[in-house]
Amino acid sequence: MAWSLTVGYVYGTAVRIHVTFLLFLAWIWVAYYQRGGAGAAWDGVAFVALLFLCVLLHEFGHIFAARRYGVKTPEVTLWPFGGIARLERIPEKPSEELVVALAGPAVNVVIAAVLLLFLGGNVGVEHIESIENPQVSLLAKLAAANIFLVVFNLIPAFPMDGGRVLRALLAMKMSHAQATQTAASIGQGLAIGLGVLGIFGNPMLIIIAVFVFLAASGEAGQVQMKQVAQGLLVEDAMITQFETLGPTASVGDAAEALIRTTQKEFPIVDGAVHLRGVLTRDAMIRALQAQGPGASVLEAMAEVPTVGTRTPLDRALALITQRGAPVVGVVDAGGRLVGLLSPENVGEMMMLRAAQPDARFGPWAKRSPPARPVA
Repeated sequence: MAWSLTVGYVYGTAVRIHVTFLLFLAWIWVAYYQRGGAGAAWDGVAFVALLFLCVLLHEFGHIFAARRYGVKTPEVTLWPFGGIARLERIPEKPSEELVVALAGPAVNVVIAAVLLLFLGGNVGVEHIESIENPQVSLLAKLAAANIFLVVFNLIPAFPMDGGRVLRALLAMKMSHAQATQTAASIGQGLAIGLGVLGIFGNPMLIIIAVFVFLAASGEAGQVQMKQVAQGLLVEDAMITQFETLGPTASVGDAAEALIRTTQKEFPIVDGAVHLRGVLTRDAMIRALQAQGPGASVLEAMAEVPTVGTRTPLDRALALITQRGAPVVGVVDAGGRLVGLLSPENVGEMMMLRAAQPDARFGPWAKRSPPARPVA
């Protein structure tokens, strides 16, 4: 993930910290320093660091539960607003997703219980409200924060764990797609309610409401994309008209291509049209800033997976998610690049199908439609 620093590996999962998290720690230090001097500032940083250690343990609860069901977990990233563990796929069975979703909050329940036992149970709501007060015990604040994490994460709305718990429960009675759409709609309704409360109360609720609403929409969109992809092949959605760059091209050459085209990703191919890698627009900009226009595209490009034209579309999309790749290259039997596939391609297919559900476009139009079952 861009702008993230890898600080280590835990059982094969990369632990990363986004640079904004470091800025957040600096902001915490300054804010607490203004309240109570250097001592309070370091206490504030220590509390936030311990809190995010609890968040990291929460994410590893998800990770270890997912591994129990054979789901790989390449990385976990800490952001100022929390942690995100990237799973290569969602567990197939609703019961498995339920376990994975509940595993994270369960970790915080254990942490809170241990701290409450140590503190003699002397923790209340006032400790959550007094988190910024340097006079309140660090452990009491940490216990209160873990209780808050459990309650907040179990709100039945994406991207919180409660949204995934709700979907898993619904999926036991309906299809995964229907369960996702229902859970997303409930989450959007809760987001609207939070937004209204934010207007008349705490403005922070408005920010949370927008975040929840967009996350619910995104989750529903991903499932719709997966539905569209089922039964289709990569050749049905791939881009076939695009500009390529040779291995001797410079980043300056790529910049000129960026200006004269609408592409965001440029394949780097050799003389036999074999894919060497892909140069993204963001990588191009970073290379221009760091090394100038004379830098080689080979130094700035990223390797991407390749698939055949007859690969199932949903499998190719899963590969993009698993590898964190911007696109996948589509190659023929001889390994020559013949197309590119990105989530945007499938998104465009979704829009076309929404406009004309029975119409067929591109290579897909040349294939016979699947036979309909006889009633």
